[in-house]
Amino acid sequence: MGAIDLPKSPNVFHPEKPSAVGSRNSLAQEYRDQQNEVNQLLEEEANKVVHHINSKLPKDVLERLDIMGGVKEKLYNYFNQNYQNMFNRYVVTTEDEMVKKVRNFIDKEETKILARYTPKEVADLLDAVGGADKFNTGEIEKSMVNMYGHLQGHIQRGVNDLENLTNSLLRQKTDTGAFIRGENAYSIVKCAFKDNISKPKTVSDVKLSVNILDSELISPIFHYQSTVEFLIKDLLSKHIIDSIDKEIEKLKDERIDQGLEELSDGEIIFTKMGKITSYTDDDVDNADSKRYSIMAKELMERLSDLRAEIDPDTFDALNIRENLKKIIDIENIRNRGFNTAINSITSILDTSKMGYQYIENLKNARELVIREYEDTDAADLPDERYSVRMRYYDNAQLVEERKAYDVQMRSFETEVGHLWDVLEVVYQGRKPAFKVTDFDDLAKKQRNRIRKEIKAKSGDPVYEEIAKVWDEISFVKAAETEVERMNRTYIYEKDRIRQRIIKMRNRMKLMYDYQYPVERRVMEDRLSWLEKEYNKFDYMINPYHIQPGLLLDVDITSIKRKKATLDAMANVLNEFLHGVSKGFQDAAFASFSRRRSTVREDINQSFADEEAEEEGPATGQAYLDMLNSGQGGAAIEAPRRGVAAAKPKRSGARKAGGRKSGDSMKEI
Repeated sequence: MGAIDLPKSPNVFHPEKPSAVGSRNSLAQEYRDQQNEVNQLLEEEANKVVHHINSKLPKDVLERLDIMGGVKEKLYNYFNQNYQNMFNRYVVTTEDEMVKKVRNFIDKEETKILARYTPKEVADLLDAVGGADKFNTGEIEKSMVNMYGHLQGHIQRGVNDLENLTNSLLRQKTDTGAFIRGENAYSIVKCAFKDNISKPKTVSDVKLSVNILDSELISPIFHYQSTVEFLIKDLLSKHIIDSIDKEIEKLKDERIDQGLEELSDGEIIFTKMGKITSYTDDDVDNADSKRYSIMAKELMERLSDLRAEIDPDTFDALNIRENLKKIIDIENIRNRGFNTAINSITSILDTSKMGYQYIENLKNARELVIREYEDTDAADLPDERYSVRMRYYDNAQLVEERKAYDVQMRSFETEVGHLWDVLEVVYQGRKPAFKVTDFDDLAKKQRNRIRKEIKAKSGDPVYEEIAKVWDEISFVKAAETEVERMNRTYIYEKDRIRQRIIKMRNRMKLMYDYQYPVERRVMEDRLSWLEKEYNKFDYMINPYHIQPGLLLDVDITSIKRKKATLDAMANVLNEFLHGVSKGFQDAAFASFSRRRSTVREDINQSFADEEAEEEGPATGQAYLDMLNSGQGGAAIEAPRRGVAAAKPKRSGARKAGGRKSGDSMKEI
């Protein structure tokens, strides 16, 4: 009976039905007389025990025991219950499960063979007429794969919608967690929710910035202006690193096979560094140096300062330079990464019902601008809208962005400080000469009395002579270290500007109350404009917080009770990150290609030394004597010959005279 002829097992639990779960009868045993086999086994085991009792007990004890009646019957029943009810049913169930797996495997293989779109005779006829390259089903198969792929994408998108809506219902609010799920949360640079200026009660504005580092991009991005020499050197560098990684993996395997300890993270790093000199060096002028072992020095010199475009006056299709560049252009290394990111986000927006009316692809600048509506005037736009700005930054661009950010920050400090001074002068000019208006007037009025009556007696300096460090606007700023200078957060400066704006508005209310002279209107207009521009600036991303890589900047306006754009954009962002970014990788976890616990030969451990195994029963007798004497603790202090010390047991061939692990069980 072949495996394919085996009947399907019933999905029932029954002790007698063949091949049922828990049954003692199996179709895989081909209807053997199991009861006869079990009776024979039980009879043999019971007789062994009775014979053992007869040989060990004294004759006077045996006479008082009903050996042939009671004891043998009890032993027989004991073996029958334990052996047949436990072991035999376990074996039957295991056999049936294996038969199911074999049957399913055969069904799967037959399905592969029969998965044709044409009858066998027609396929043979077409193959005989046109050959293997004609009349094939490859295109149909591709179409089927594409259909199933799109179906799976729609199903996954629906599941993501359901997940986001469920999370928002459970939270009963909208927050950053609604956008990026846990595995990509580290990529968020900034996420801010705020009320819309024109409709603060019903509409909210959201700013989300995601930074995907160069090392995390699945397909690396290069600037259009990058030289061909830079691209080739980057490829060579990756080839060297990959070769070193292969050597490290080989070294790890060798150490594991030899039973040595695994390399620590620090040892792996230093080993990699030590192997770099085997692949390259710093001798740029020597044509025989290791850095030119893969690509010759002459070819590298031909590509010097060669960029994406060649001057038509000097172009010659037969030159070495032009042909080397053509190879790079055919591989599309320069544009591959950025084009992949553009195709990814545009296709996701299309399939996620997030259409857009405006797109600007600044290819050479590596920047993409997408807006749902072409108009930029917020007054003419609906309350549900979004805009996406995706740009690739290298280190040089970030340096210039940081310089501009520094200048803009100082400009705001200057303008707000100037308005502060103007308001202070107007305030001091409006105060009556001989009337107490604020605490400063009262302090000046009582200055002389404080000096004569208090400070003269105590000897302490008067208030005016003490250096005033705190400006009563923000707390004293700590001195900058190199870390702050290289990574300016501007939190202190921004908080200082914000506090000044609040204080100026409150002071104008106290000064003028319900009066609106021209001075108040001019200063309030200036203050409102500065506050509006400052809020825009504060809403922007601080370039000190960005690292070289892809920056995705999303601005969303959504109705608070509807949140349609918010929910849809969450799926877009997660799907985009999944398709473009490799995600965060912890090298400490990724470095272990094989776990020693799964490949060690010493995984089977024994509570006996190899030397103890060789000594045979004498050692076991010594162990029993030690237990009987009550000196069990002495075995811990004994040298390696102590049998209680757990030691990994070697696999493979044993020394001559050694016993197998099952011998002791047989003797017992």
